Amino acid sequence: MTTEKDVRAALASVIDPEIGANLIELNMVKQITISEDEVDIDLVLTAPGCPLANYIVEAARQSIAAIPGVKNVAVRVLDQPWEPADESNGS
Repeated sequence: MTTEKDVRAALASVIDPEIGANLIELNMVKQITISEDEVDIDLVLTAPGCPLANYIVEAARQSIAAIPGVKNVAVRVLDQPWEPADESNGS
């Protein structure tokens, strides 16, 4: 079965082209839900009206879909402000 660690590893390969860091480093992933062969994630964008929103969502979806055993992926963009990871606590 797919684990949250698997999903986080896949999402670490998705780089925000404007910032040059991955979705995990940027603290953009807010929720990961795994049920059998389905993975749902909630993420926030680094800026309202981000011009690369579609690219980021599709790249996230494709990275998760490449995990063996995953058949369905849903990526939801939350309408909330992005907060960078706090480097001091290792997030």
